[in-house]
Amino acid sequence: MQLPANLFKAALRAGRPQIGLWLGLADAYVSELFASTGFDWLAIDAEHAPNDPRSTLAQLQALAAYPVQAVVRTPSGDATVLKQYLDIGAHTLLVPMVESAAQAARIVAATRYPPSGVRGVGSALARASRWNQVSDYLHGCEQEICVLVQVESAGGLDNLAAIAATEGVDGVFFGPADLAASLGLLGKTADARVQDAITRGIEAVRAAGKAAGVLSAQPGIARKYLAAGARFVAVGIDTTLLVRAARELRDAFKDAADAPHS
Repeated sequence: MQLPANLFKAALRAGRPQIGLWLGLADAYVSELFASTGFDWLAIDAEHAPNDPRSTLAQLQALAAYPVQAVVRTPSGDATVLKQYLDIGAHTLLVPMVESAAQAARIVAATRYPPSGVRGVGSALARASRWNQVSDYLHGCEQEICVLVQVESAGGLDNLAAIAATEGVDGVFFGPADLAASLGLLGKTADARVQDAITRGIEAVRAAGKAAGVLSAQPGIARKYLAAGARFVAVGIDTTLLVRAARELRDAFKDAADAPHS
């Protein structure tokens, strides 16, 4: 049995833009629904959504039948946490709140087996290795693991060049919500100062030869980041799409609800 190729990682290396969607509903059936809609990648959020390794596993299994790549945002960069998500078969990890090159290096080390890193060896129990049925998984898996770190603070921006240059980091993702808050602009992700910071950040990541990514549910801003060179851009969130559609549908019938009864 061969190790599956990480097509998302290959696309980033080739410079092909990848358009994604954020998943926060924490349900495999819903994730499969979105897997059928044609996005390049879907982010399974275990930081802010009510996901854990078991619910993430169910979603990875649901997505596996479709030509879409899963990106798992972990709750933290703790080595034990990263090990669990790798073992259940996540090929691409997005690690939040990275503020230094040393932190980025520790994250990379957590995705590598010794002597290159500190990932614990439990492949006989792991879906990632198909329970030791993937040929030479222990030595070959590193090539298909994609490590994305999330810069979302003023401190992270200050250290961005060093973070992006860290060996083993494949891409840097900018989190507009936390970044805006860190810049004193809580709730103002569309503020020009936030956009400018992210645009400059994209340029810095590209200069390091790495892929830059970001989330924006506003089409104009998302296109601006793509034009600036971002290579993996999430353009919507499942919860937001559902709430918006429900409110629009309800508003379409508000006149009927307000009309006097005969």
